[in-house]
Amino acid sequence: MTTYTPMMQQFLSIKAEYEDAFLFYRLGDFYELFFDDAIKASQILEITLTGRDAGAEERVPMCGVPHHSAQGYIETLVSKGYKVAICEQTEDPKQAKGVVKREVIQLITPGTLTEGKTIDGKSNHYIASAELLSENSFAFVYLDISTGEANSSIIEGGIKALLQQLQTYNIRELVVTEQLQILLAEQANQLGIVLSIEKEEMDDIQARPYVTNLPDALKGVAKCLLQYVERTQMRSLSHLQPFTYTESKQYLRIDSNSKRNLELLQSIRGGDQKGTLLWLLDETVTAMGGRKLKQWLHQPLASEDAINQRLNIVTDLLDEFFVRNELRDLLKSVYDLERLAGRVAFGNVGGRDLAQLRESLRQIPFIREQLVSSGKETLAALGRELDDCSEVEQLLSRAITDHPPISIKEGDVIRDGYDEKLDELRYASRNGKDWIASLEQKERELTGIKNLKIGYNRIFGYFIEITKSQLGNVDLSRYTRKQTLANAERFITEELKEKEAIILNAEEQSLALEYDLFVALREEIKAFIPRLQGLASAISELDVYISFAVVSEKYRFVRPTFHAGRALKIVNGRHPVVEKMLHKQTYVPNDCVLTEDKNMMLITGPNMSGKSTYMRQVALIVVLAQMGCYVPADEAELPITDQIFTRIGAADDLAAGQSTFMVEMLESQHAITNATERSLLLFDEIGRGTSTYDGMALAQSMMEYIHDRIGANTLFSTHYHELTSLESELSRLQNVHVSATEKDGRVVFLHKVKSGAADKSYGVHVAQLAEMPEAIIERAQILLEEFESTSRNQVTLVEDSSNSEQQLSLFEEEVVAESKSTVVVGEVEASAVENESESESESPALSEVELNVLQQLEKLNIMGTSPIQAMNILYELQQMLLSKK
Repeated sequence: MTTYTPMMQQFLSIKAEYEDAFLFYRLGDFYELFFDDAIKASQILEITLTGRDAGAEERVPMCGVPHHSAQGYIETLVSKGYKVAICEQTEDPKQAKGVVKREVIQLITPGTLTEGKTIDGKSNHYIASAELLSENSFAFVYLDISTGEANSSIIEGGIKALLQQLQTYNIRELVVTEQLQILLAEQANQLGIVLSIEKEEMDDIQARPYVTNLPDALKGVAKCLLQYVERTQMRSLSHLQPFTYTESKQYLRIDSNSKRNLELLQSIRGGDQKGTLLWLLDETVTAMGGRKLKQWLHQPLASEDAINQRLNIVTDLLDEFFVRNELRDLLKSVYDLERLAGRVAFGNVGGRDLAQLRESLRQIPFIREQLVSSGKETLAALGRELDDCSEVEQLLSRAITDHPPISIKEGDVIRDGYDEKLDELRYASRNGKDWIASLEQKERELTGIKNLKIGYNRIFGYFIEITKSQLGNVDLSRYTRKQTLANAERFITEELKEKEAIILNAEEQSLALEYDLFVALREEIKAFIPRLQGLASAISELDVYISFAVVSEKYRFVRPTFHAGRALKIVNGRHPVVEKMLHKQTYVPNDCVLTEDKNMMLITGPNMSGKSTYMRQVALIVVLAQMGCYVPADEAELPITDQIFTRIGAADDLAAGQSTFMVEMLESQHAITNATERSLLLFDEIGRGTSTYDGMALAQSMMEYIHDRIGANTLFSTHYHELTSLESELSRLQNVHVSATEKDGRVVFLHKVKSGAADKSYGVHVAQLAEMPEAIIERAQILLEEFESTSRNQVTLVEDSSNSEQQLSLFEEEVVAESKSTVVVGEVEASAVENESESESESPALSEVELNVLQQLEKLNIMGTSPIQAMNILYELQQMLLSKK
């Protein structure tokens, strides 16, 4: 059995309590890691792996990082999904008997990281907890430790809905029970979400202030999350706010798929913010405002009164140009009040943080004055509600210096005049230093040595230094030798010794007292945290309102109006993000009119003509309006929409083994099973990931289901022109098309939506625009003409009376002939059907060339072949058959 040194035994005993974390073990000025922690960390952090003698035959693996620069290394580990336990020395090494006592003072996890370069000032950093309520529902709570915000909801829709919520809020860590960990392990791993187990709940008395407003079904999971946060952070959580409960009916619900498809917060291509609705809207000037804007984007309102309250404020800010600009300038001097309050509660606030808090509070009276004197009642009401927290500002103005240092242990944080005792000690220290400067000048005059100096170091204290070349000119009887150097001697006098004791004692006492005063000040400010958080919320909302006004003015938005029905009327609507991306190019606006009697729109037109953009712009206008912002249109009369579902764009999920078509079907299923008549559905090119007739059948069936059973406002784009005949069968369906024209053999997209169905797809023309080889374009044109010619001789399908109402059959003659449908067949096909049995019995044996073609077809990897490769292969096979003739 290996016997380790006492220090290594201490390490192992602490590590046993934090097996799932890297243990940063403090040794002097370094955090050291040992054993497997050291091996893994050296690889991840790219630092040198060494070893240490620890009582074993072999050296223990070891690596370390300086304590003053540890934050960056910790962030790197946490960003990769690891946990880090910070183990500090908890007693003075000078007073320790044996091994210095050490304890873990904080466990930093992906959900509890509160500062550093990876924390975006304009984004919340949530940690969440979930609990299974039933087979299909979860209790869900989440909070941001850095700001204190805490929210909750009940999620319906099973694990899929829970995972979507986690993705929506970019949650990196989920606290669960052991049972739920097993259930979610695989999916969480794929999404990069860390699952942490918490077996206990915070006791009722301690948790009561935070969970009072929650339904009983949510209290248990909230107390579980609170217990985990308290256990890992090991510090005051006084800044945490009571959990709020969000009822789904309060907000316009947009699932994570739809948010992605609409590019609300993240672009599909680059995965960044540019090209998103957030990118367009974010004219906020405070970190708090940036976070509030994201929250409103996640949850637009579903109450007409609440929406109009926001719109009224935006309207008044648009009217008051000078007030708006003055407010914006004032807000630029307001720091992140929410996170500053969090740092106060955590006890890691510094002098500069408090100076920022003071500077922020000094702006509030001016902000309030601008609002109250604006002449607009909505703005005046906002101003009257602002709590300027003047007591905090006055306290900080008295206590904190104008430019405090980073560290609170360096001194010069507390202002002169704040504490009488501190002033006395500072006077003694400063006066002593003045005396020393005076003594130095006096000694130079007495000795005649111009380079004589009085210095100081921590080991030897103050000293008079004389170079050896000058020693013969000095009366050494006046000095006592203190230290000998290579080129100089250091001395001290009785007088200097006395002053040294006074100065050093005063300076040491001054720093200690200043630190105590700062801690007491920090504790005093803690009492104001709820008021500071209320002020932060009000300021963040004002920042977003101003942002809405700035954007609305810059991009010529108009105020939307709402009504209780389902009709939707947008006149000259525009896609705001695409319009901004076009810069000086002109964006073609389009109307969208859905009435109570005609609230389904089937959109046809060539690829690349703008069908998807048109559909997205309608959804974005609804989102903007229900956020309380003006919209990009000449006129917008809208219903209150409860949910938006989109199925736009091609995407696959290879990690989950789902093809593009499977993803399309899953997203469509989610939309159709959850939509109501108050929802907005956007379906783009449904069925294109499968065979033509499968795709058409699914698309038609979905349209009929939405029309007959849901009744939601629906935009449905398709390249299946055959579906346009449904207008005569589905009473609430209207055909529109995105127009295009041919000029000199090339397609010209007009991007204008007009009534009626498109006359053709222009697919070959689009390939021509993509600069396909001319040989392919010419061949495709020949094949297209052949296909269209054949199509004219194909079956004409008539509705089968035995089928459900309004259903059109979309299958070829061979399939339909097996049913009871009435079929009118072209002459060529009819003849072929009549003689089918004869053909089969008299068919000749296949030639060698035909057998070769069949073998090549059999070996062909269709799923691994691109469309162009497939076209070339088919052309070659056809040429082989033709050459035989």
